[in-house]
Amino acid sequence: MAILSTDDAFSKFRTRLELNDREQNDASRRQQEIRAHMDARFDVDDDFLTGSYRRHTKTKPLKDVDIFCVLGKEERYRRAEPPSVLLEAVRVALADKYGASCVARQRRSVCVDMGVKPDSDDKTGYRVVSFDIVPAFAAGDDYEIPDAGANGGAGGWTKTNPRVHAAKAVAAQVAFDGEWKGLVRMMKYWNNHHDKPIKPSFLIEVMALEVLHAPYGGSRAREMKAFFASLANRIHETWHDPAGLGPPVSDMLNATQKANAKESLLAAERQAGHAMHLSQVGRQGDALTAWRALFGPRFPLS
Repeated sequence: MAILSTDDAFSKFRTRLELNDREQNDASRRQQEIRAHMDARFDVDDDFLTGSYRRHTKTKPLKDVDIFCVLGKEERYRRAEPPSVLLEAVRVALADKYGASCVARQRRSVCVDMGVKPDSDDKTGYRVVSFDIVPAFAAGDDYEIPDAGANGGAGGWTKTNPRVHAAKAVAAQVAFDGEWKGLVRMMKYWNNHHDKPIKPSFLIEVMALEVLHAPYGGSRAREMKAFFASLANRIHETWHDPAGLGPPVSDMLNATQKANAKESLLAAERQAGHAMHLSQVGRQGDALTAWRALFGPRFPLS
């Protein structure tokens, strides 16, 4: 059997990280199920899948798929309360359906664990592992969401606009010859496989809007090596919301965490360089093994 070339391996890796119909159907079914339950407990004007799932930059296994629930006028009184009150109300409502042990309040959302456990190859039987339900209020063309970590932990309301984020991702994909989203998914997969040195994963997308320079160079391996280096060089910077709303996306990392992330990224760049060297000296099988050690079990060996 012929050994995969590096280009073919990256092409297969890219495909393995893309959402398929069964996964999208499961996400849609669960969204409708959650919406029905939220409708029974709250006045909901609208809901939609958003975040990296909607931007097609979500990697696998599918975790923390965002569902935006835009609350209606009957819930407007909650805007005058601390954001933690609304998040707790959503948590209690969802715990009634999914069980308290499967529902957790987060900084800006409530997570519902669907009880799906990835296997050793990061496979989940095409099912979504968890959802993040984000309660929101319309604010003109934008939205306001609760932020329990704002104002030094006192809490507040953060403006956001997921449609602006999606439009920027589409523009970047076009400018980068259809490769931008695939490279972002690969970087997110690496990040997940190494205990998430970069948090939140959205920060990877925000940085990629600037550090992945069009046009696409033609080699995913070389682009990923350069991607690691560019993120390492600029991880210490403050990265603002692409929509120009809310706090910096990079505010979840302190100076020590940024330094640790830089070291992880530089180590990844070195590993990528080593894998490329193995290919150059004719050790292609070892090169593929090195790439898998860097990225994780979804990188193909054959």
